[in-house]
Amino acid sequence: MMPDLGTYAFEILMSYGISLGLLGALICVSILQSKRVKAALQQVENNG
Repeated sequence: MMPDLGTYAFEILMSYGISLGLLGALICVSILQSKRVKAALQQVENNG
């Protein structure tokens, strides 16, 4: 199922791994930021 990547297999797989890692980190940061903003908004709504 895996295509033959030749002599550049390591570089190609590393670039895929780094890309997936960065996407995962971006998703995690977005989720955490969303939770913080929702909590801050809820606090403002309760106090105001």
